[in-house]
Amino acid sequence: MAAKRCGELIPLCHPLPIESVEMDFDIPQLDPEGNEPVQLHIKAIARIAAKTGVEMEALTAVAVAALTIYDMCKAIDKQMVISGIRLVKKTK
Repeated sequence: MAAKRCGELIPLCHPLPIESVEMDFDIPQLDPEGNEPVQLHIKAIARIAAKTGVEMEALTAVAVAALTIYDMCKAIDKQMVISGIRLVKKTK
């Protein structure tokens, strides 16, 4: 949903006819001792047929997914940090 609304959320970002957005969540095994921090990795792959970039839509999808998880878990862990949101690869 966030990828499709990128044009509404980001100034000067125009709405695009997105064909698909795939989300992948790498959920690690929890440390039974609780000594190691848990790092959740979120990946979004956005696809479009138009001759324009769709990286802002993928980045927005990841950011909003991270914020959603933060909102759901904030009562459990007040030390959570969202970091490292970046473009890994862009083709065409």
